[in-house]
Amino acid sequence: MILAAGKGERMRPLTDHTPKPLLPVGGKPLILWHLEKFAKAGFERIVINHAHLGDQIEEILGDGEAFGVELRYSREGEPLETAGGIATAMPLIGENIFPVVNADVFCGYDFSRFAGIMANMEREKMLAHLVLVDNPPHHPKGDFELEGGKVLDRISPQSLTFAGIGVYHRDLFETSEPWKKAPLAPLLKDAMKQGLVSGEHYTGRWMDVGTPDRLRELDHEICNQIC
Repeated sequence: MILAAGKGERMRPLTDHTPKPLLPVGGKPLILWHLEKFAKAGFERIVINHAHLGDQIEEILGDGEAFGVELRYSREGEPLETAGGIATAMPLIGENIFPVVNADVFCGYDFSRFAGIMANMEREKMLAHLVLVDNPPHHPKGDFELEGGKVLDRISPQSLTFAGIGVYHRDLFETSEPWKKAPLAPLLKDAMKQGLVSGEHYTGRWMDVGTPDRLRELDHEICNQIC
């Protein structure tokens, strides 16, 4: 699943008429980088939730055939936050364990790793697996600690930032009602208390593309690499 339902308030005025996932980076929409990586990793069906100007996302991406995948859309109307969006999209997802990526991050993370993570989660009966990164300047304190392959709800000098890349078991959302706004963090923290959230520290290229300045910086960087 790709989460694409945010309004992109910090990206205004760019998002007044264009949904953030369609903003161009390196000559193509931000969300397309994720689609291509999922397809390369062997995923055949991808669910995209959307709200703000979501019709544009469907118009540009279509049924996914052009990118070698089948696309299904979860149309929220108003953003339902992460847990609410995933719970609402669950009938479209179908699988018990599935990867979820925020549309507004850019990274070099290898999506082919998801298959092994999903198998390990099934084996170990885990509810979630989070990809964590070094704390960016705009989020210096981080979100969670990583200790012995488990993610802990603890802030310390060793804390890392959640990358917006995770793998989840549908049981994590058993208390989440479809079509009702609900954040993901409380569900993850409850699972962490039970020792049911694994994680990894990714040290490669990653950016939360949350502001026009960061978008310009990323676009300039990619264009310099491919030109």
